[in-house]
Amino acid sequence: MDNLSSPPSPLPEGKLLPSVPMPVPYGAHVALNGVQFTLFSRHATRVWLLLFDHPEDHHPSAEYELTPEGNRIGDVWHIHVENARPGQGYVYRMEGQAPPGHNDYFNPNQWLLDPYALAIAGAPRWGDPFGLQPGQQPIQGAGFPKAIILQDEFDWSGDRRFYIPLEDMVIYECNLRGYTAGGSSGVGAPGTYDGFREKIPYLRDLGVNAVEFLPVQEFNEMEFFMENGNRRHLRNTWGYSTVAFFAPNAQYANRGVYGQQVAEFKELVMALHREGIEVILDVVFNHTAEMGDGGPTYSFRGIDNAIYYMMDKTGLHYMNYSGCGNTVNSNHPVVRNFIIDCLRYWVLHMHVDGFRFDLASILTRGKDGEILPNPPIVEIIAEDPVLRQTKIIAEAWDAAGTYQVGDFPSDRWSEWNGRFRDDVRQFWHGNHGKLGAFATRLTGSADLYQKNEQSPTKSINFITSHDGFTLNDLVSYNEKHNEANQEHNRDGDNHNYSHNHGHEGPTNDDRINRIRRRQQKNFLATLMLSQGIPMLLGGDEFSRTQQGNNNAYCQDNDLNWIDWSLLEKNRELHAFTQSLIALRRTYPSLRRTAFFTGKGHGNIPPDISWFGIHGGEIRWDEDQAIGCVLPGHCFCTGASEPCDHLALLFNAADHPATFTLPTSPGGDWTIVLASTDPTPAWKKTGQELVLPEKTVVVCSAPYRGRGAGPSAPGSP
Repeated sequence: MDNLSSPPSPLPEGKLLPSVPMPVPYGAHVALNGVQFTLFSRHATRVWLLLFDHPEDHHPSAEYELTPEGNRIGDVWHIHVENARPGQGYVYRMEGQAPPGHNDYFNPNQWLLDPYALAIAGAPRWGDPFGLQPGQQPIQGAGFPKAIILQDEFDWSGDRRFYIPLEDMVIYECNLRGYTAGGSSGVGAPGTYDGFREKIPYLRDLGVNAVEFLPVQEFNEMEFFMENGNRRHLRNTWGYSTVAFFAPNAQYANRGVYGQQVAEFKELVMALHREGIEVILDVVFNHTAEMGDGGPTYSFRGIDNAIYYMMDKTGLHYMNYSGCGNTVNSNHPVVRNFIIDCLRYWVLHMHVDGFRFDLASILTRGKDGEILPNPPIVEIIAEDPVLRQTKIIAEAWDAAGTYQVGDFPSDRWSEWNGRFRDDVRQFWHGNHGKLGAFATRLTGSADLYQKNEQSPTKSINFITSHDGFTLNDLVSYNEKHNEANQEHNRDGDNHNYSHNHGHEGPTNDDRINRIRRRQQKNFLATLMLSQGIPMLLGGDEFSRTQQGNNNAYCQDNDLNWIDWSLLEKNRELHAFTQSLIALRRTYPSLRRTAFFTGKGHGNIPPDISWFGIHGGEIRWDEDQAIGCVLPGHCFCTGASEPCDHLALLFNAADHPATFTLPTSPGGDWTIVLASTDPTPAWKKTGQELVLPEKTVVVCSAPYRGRGAGPSAPGSP
């Protein structure tokens, strides 16, 4: 009998034991002179692994059968392949039996991607059909993508993680490809990770400190090519149709599509971090590129359809809460683990700083589609130790009518505040009765978030986003113009609260163009002066247009690509945006972590003071103009000495508004920024307009084509 109390024999000094292949983690991992392959399937009965010497090969160089007796533990299939090497491609085939009452999607002829694939080899150039047949779904062969075996040797030693506080963030949303794909971008590698790196100095100078990328996980831009119709020339350019959740899009790579895309993305993240800019990814865990009944099979459908997707009561058809044909069964334990593994990978191995969850209300649904009071996946994401310092942002609605803005079931999550967008648009549109709603949005949407000791940082404020009009189009079109999408203009939102100010679309009328420019400034000022986290749509700072298309998801062309020539043409608007961001960064009173109380004590003034026009009471149901004073940072920290206050004045009426300013402890008030000024005074030290009088006239709003339409923030 062994002496259990004896200490183990020491290992020879300097000698390491080799790692032993284990059936977890999932994916393909280099180990012991070969590669360990592991994947999940509960209902498969036979599994084959196909290896390709080169990812573009049409036929495998080797095939291995995984048997239940030798290669299965529970629902985990695994195999160690000696002499397999990084750079090879691989796919699976499966045979199985769906649960009773479910459609059987197992097909031993169908190639299948590993859900944990770290890189995908697809077409060598964006938009190249590369073996695809028009109107046909790929099953195997030249048109089917392959996973790439990777060995991670990237050196992150030069990276730094700085975790910007939520209240200090200014988010910049953009499509990575569309940002530089146009000829006006002036970059060396348009539409790529490398191309975007060349624009980082521009972002730094603008003042934003977080980039929110539309989906960069592998997706199929050629999905419309496989339709039988007149949409084959269109390309999926937004990317909301994920093929592989762990893999950065190969078609965004400049230096190669056989694993080089992973290193290129990491280098982009490092470059952004060096300039103090965080990276937030838009992730799509609500549906996949496999669409609905009759859609293509890439991975999940052929591996275990009944586990990965929500099916109706018959088990034969997909529930479609996403509007894209299928709905991920995100609260199934296996799928929950997959989502968490994926998020951890992007944080630990790719160093991203946060996530925006597309149609996040789907994450609150159970397998039968009903809304859960305490959805497990939402809580797990919020409480996961690895993710605790990452930003997690919910688009708190779905395509089936669920709207949870203000009620998304977690205190940890911030939310895209659709109410902010709609109320601010209606206020500046000139709608009566919106003054109270405007003031509520300006001060952080306490009606939505002042519960359970939450803060204004729950609110991601935005006027425009990728989904809808650009800021230019919001003030240039009364109606959407989506005909180019080939959906008879039925797609896209019909409730835009937009105004063309006298002419639909572009015009040479100087008066109308001046009105539009001032109205854009009003929107931008409201965004940057509001409590909460501002999100700016990329290109809005220099009046980007999509020619009235408010759903340009399939327009991989000049309609969707940013026209950088507009930067020089609209320098005034760009400088105004820069000044607003600098103003926000300078004044802590614009970046509060607690809601206003309207109270003060002793010699410390109230944290906010409201006033109406002509020194009178505010008529919340009638007025369209309002002012407020925010005490300076000294008072925010409890100090008693006088320091800068901010007075914010807004007028959306069709006539000028006269305000009587309260007495400033710092002396005379000074205008530091106004939407009527063609040159922002914030950068003209010593040239600001001093107001020795307490009366300020704010011009009328331009929504009816009258006056100059400012919001005029002031500071002593």
